[in-house]
Amino acid sequence: MDLKEQFEQAASDSKSLSEKPSNETLLQLYSLYKQGSIGDVNTDPPSNPFDFVAKAKYEAWSNLKGKSTTDAMKEYIELISRLKN
Repeated sequence: MDLKEQFEQAASDSKSLSEKPSNETLLQLYSLYKQGSIGDVNTDPPSNPFDFVAKAKYEAWSNLKGKSTTDAMKEYIELISRLKN
């Protein structure tokens, strides 16, 4: 299985984890997924200062700026693997 297939399988596996990850881990998963599938953040920051979830997601993804999609995919796959065990 190539990296892209492993990444897609990990994304699928993330939906059936035995227990829900912490919010911090969920943000890490989100940002690694976005960086692995899209690359550097390509949207404007959320305009609503009280939308804390959107702001946290944007910042988590933005913090990965410069990380290659390949590295992000590998880290995402490893994190899902750890969460499954």
